[in-house]
Amino acid sequence: MNSVKRACFKCPIGYVEVTGTKHGIQSVVITDQKTTKWFVPLCLREPVTQLKEYFDGKRQIFTVKLDILGTEFQMKVWDELTKIPYGKTITYHELAARIGDPKAFRAVGQADSKNPLWIIIPCHRVIGNDGKLVGYAGGLWRKKWLLEHEHAFAQKDLFY
Repeated sequence: MNSVKRACFKCPIGYVEVTGTKHGIQSVVITDQKTTKWFVPLCLREPVTQLKEYFDGKRQIFTVKLDILGTEFQMKVWDELTKIPYGKTITYHELAARIGDPKAFRAVGQADSKNPLWIIIPCHRVIGNDGKLVGYAGGLWRKKWLLEHEHAFAQKDLFY
């Protein structure tokens, strides 16, 4: 039986919750919810270590095993998201073109919003066609922080 394990840790933008099994990680979410679950199960030690290295500015590429489920389209979008280099951004239109369907930018946005592995699958690197920050489940202030952490974006006002 592959029971799902959970680990949490504090980061500069909240509390990171990582879930997964011995087959790989299933989710990474950042919340404001403080937790008392600080023990890190063996199957999650490497993902937690790599995420902490990311927040410390020591990691740009993740090499952890993934164990996620999604539709064929979602998996295609999520795979393409992993190809956006650290410190770079693309638009939803560009992402749609990269998966071979330039008109599917709204569907791409929906798939992006269902990404279960924040940061590992870098959905925060996708911005609006006008260069503005749009659409991040964790809040635009977190998206802005992540992009500035990666030196990818220096927008001072989220809504101008």
